[in-house]
Amino acid sequence: MISLCTKNVEGVWFGVACDGEKIFATTFAFSETTALQGLLNSIPFNVPFQRFGEGSVFAQHVLDFLKNIYDGRDVSHSFSLATEHLSNYARKVIETVSLIPLGYVTSYGSVANAAGGSPRAVGRVMALNPFAPIVPCHRVVSSDFTLGGYGGGLDIKLDFLKREKRGFTAKREIPVDGKELQVFPVEFVLWKVKKGKC
Repeated sequence: MISLCTKNVEGVWFGVACDGEKIFATTFAFSETTALQGLLNSIPFNVPFQRFGEGSVFAQHVLDFLKNIYDGRDVSHSFSLATEHLSNYARKVIETVSLIPLGYVTSYGSVANAAGGSPRAVGRVMALNPFAPIVPCHRVVSSDFTLGGYGGGLDIKLDFLKREKRGFTAKREIPVDGKELQVFPVEFVLWKVKKGKC
């Protein structure tokens, strides 16, 4: 049975839906109701669930991890994400986006080049990302370094990227199954915003 757990930290509600140590969904929001709704929208339709306050030790670990990501901290994980109920394509996009390192962004088109499909198809998967912010969909932007879209709102996406700024100056290429995912410093987006072109 999936357990839904939430925690308020400094005015932000973080949520996780997990069964044992397998994560079905994560989220963050500015109200508990919105966080719970985000979890419910992301878990498989026909799987029973129950709601806990803070939940298990594992759930607490995930909630603390989400807060660290939200704060722009450099953290790593090896969580097991439940993706079996997702399409093969959605899994591929999620795996690809998971490779974007802190301090960098990539474009919908670059994800499409690495994972297949079109930039629009990548955008659809990102709009339904059940693992935000573990799968950092906030790091996927338009090819001209404007923000693109974000379910939480563009102001929240921009705040995320500001916290993740690390002073990098050069693009990188990350291997993905024989292809390459091009990533660029977050500063490229922030410069665009500063110039009022976003």
